[in-house]
Amino acid sequence: MMPLASTLPNDDMLMNTPIEILPVDDDATRDAAGLLITEYLQWLGGLATSNYGLSFDIEAMVASDLDERSKFYPPEGRFYVVRQGPDYVGVGCLKRLTPTIAEVQRMYVKPHVRGAGAGRRLVERLLADARAMGYEGVRLESLKFLAAAHALYRSVGFVEITPYADNSMKDYQSEEKLDTYRSSAVFMELRF
Repeated sequence: MMPLASTLPNDDMLMNTPIEILPVDDDATRDAAGLLITEYLQWLGGLATSNYGLSFDIEAMVASDLDERSKFYPPEGRFYVVRQGPDYVGVGCLKRLTPTIAEVQRMYVKPHVRGAGAGRRLVERLLADARAMGYEGVRLESLKFLAAAHALYRSVGFVEITPYADNSMKDYQSEEKLDTYRSSAVFMELRF
């Protein structure tokens, strides 16, 4: 009998499997995006509750992400999934905050493929799109315990800034929890 480990992809196989960044524009990519965002928000929500006492309405967030066409979809936004081989392994979005500023949201790569370059390719694609769309800068927010994500963002030019008013969580936190959220998050910006 063959050991289970030999049937799983190893690091060399993952590194050699092409990474594709696909727009969310059909049922397959929409379904994949929904599953990935749900997985991400459940993971994030659990840690946010245990670390900061915050909670998220995950169902409402996923429904908004998938169904509100003005949020992440062209012409003002972008919505991508990452596919490696036959598997969807990541998601990332770009949303218009103001006529000159966009926001990166829902950046997530499954743990077993982190380090293969999918996250970097995805954030670079979102930044290239933002430039091409005429945005002058891009912002993001990320909970403080996501240090690896912050390192990626810094490596492409993001710097920390003070919290901004139109952050993505303002619609999903009660007014009394917004200050807790802001003190639990890192806010970043990259200007072009």
